Amino acid sequence: MTGRSLAPTLALITAILTAYRLWVIQHLGIDLYVDEVQYWTWSQALAWGYFSKPPVIAALIAASTALLGNSLVAIKLPSLLLYPATTAVLYALGTRLYSERVGFWAGLGFMSMPLVAALGLFVSTDAPLLLCWSLALLFLLRALERDGWADWLACGAVIGVGLLSKYTMAAFLPSALLLVVLDARHRRWLARPQPWVAVLLAVAILSPNLYWNWTNGFPTFRHTAEITRVGHGERGWHPGQLGEFIGAQWLSFGPLAGALLAWALARSFGLWRNPAHRTLLVFILPLLLLVSAQALTGRANGNWAAPIFVGACLLVPAVFLARNPRWVVAGVAVNLVAALGAYHWPDIARATGTALTARNDPFKRARGWLNLADGVGQYTAAHPEAILVAEDRELIAQLLYRLKPTQYAAWNPDGLPRDHYELVTRLDDKTGRDVIYVSRRESIPDIAARFESSETLGKVVVPIHRDFRREVHVFLLKGFKGY
Repeated sequence: MTGRSLAPTLALITAILTAYRLWVIQHLGIDLYVDEVQYWTWSQALAWGYFSKPPVIAALIAASTALLGNSLVAIKLPSLLLYPATTAVLYALGTRLYSERVGFWAGLGFMSMPLVAALGLFVSTDAPLLLCWSLALLFLLRALERDGWADWLACGAVIGVGLLSKYTMAAFLPSALLLVVLDARHRRWLARPQPWVAVLLAVAILSPNLYWNWTNGFPTFRHTAEITRVGHGERGWHPGQLGEFIGAQWLSFGPLAGALLAWALARSFGLWRNPAHRTLLVFILPLLLLVSAQALTGRANGNWAAPIFVGACLLVPAVFLARNPRWVVAGVAVNLVAALGAYHWPDIARATGTALTARNDPFKRARGWLNLADGVGQYTAAHPEAILVAEDRELIAQLLYRLKPTQYAAWNPDGLPRDHYELVTRLDDKTGRDVIYVSRRESIPDIAARFESSETLGKVVVPIHRDFRREVHVFLLKGFKGY
């Protein structure tokens, strides 16, 4: 196979995988996951920031749904398209650093790894983040090798968009600086204006989000501090959480591919002498060590170090294609088989007579929501003047997507926002109004006491598995007296 044939071959495989995932989304019969419906509600009121994330994900969904409507596929489409785009960038990076063969297997490894196989079914902030990270790396490598401004400005612009996607993009900057400092050929750029103008451009692109945070009391930064336990009393020594985080990285990259990556990272000192290997290690190790330290001393979700897999997808084929290419092929094959098993587990369970349960259904969190909302809808339709209120972010988001009420609010008596709905809605100025309150609890005496009268309208139950169902209670609360 010639080098020229690798790009169209990778494009064809990527297109087939993408089309297959599109079919799987519809075949599984799932609803939108809570974060997805939350992002959709954000997209209905575009802003420069939201409680827990910057604005790019909402803008992408707004663009997709403007063209295709508010269907499940339209909302998920940004991720379905951005992961193949990242695959193309990885091909270009692999070709630049090593060879077209490495670029081909890097792209295929990315499209097949469990992280992308899982997130490819859902719209998430990791999709634009990984594309921006890989593009920024490509532009940076080009900028370091050429005189001029274009690649530096492109790099800065992509970093800015990446920051508007997810703040994890900020980790790109110290790695880029480290790459320049460690290579004598690149240190000349420290005294030239282009890199610093690129950084200023990135900050300028981020600045509307910073202003939004400033005018809203910095909710995104406070949320980030909360989930990472920065300044929290629970920070300490948590080796178990570190083990869980490392295990999540291994599973995210794949059982065999993860072992190959661990082997390569364990030999970092030997690989360091190769300039291309060193470039990738600079964009893997700092972020991996940083989030590992976070996991050890506080808390870290498995995807917080997701950008390391851009470098990892390149490093593994670069190291092992020369040693034993069968390991690279096997790593991709294992990942594809694992994805097939996960995608078709409900089919496998039915074929083998295995009952799906809350313990063995990986898609349970995306089931039953439309039916639940429809059940609540009969009560909201009977009381169209009442304000829809639900007790948590998950319920509010799902009800907003399905029912699209004209009036809704979060219950927030202390005025301290814990999610976006508590940040952007108010009930304290709605005295005298009636409320439809949706709760997981059978009785709400603490809330009913804030109204002139209360009435239980009914219960909505949606059976999903024999040991799992969705259940809410719906109340009509009349005459809000204030918090």
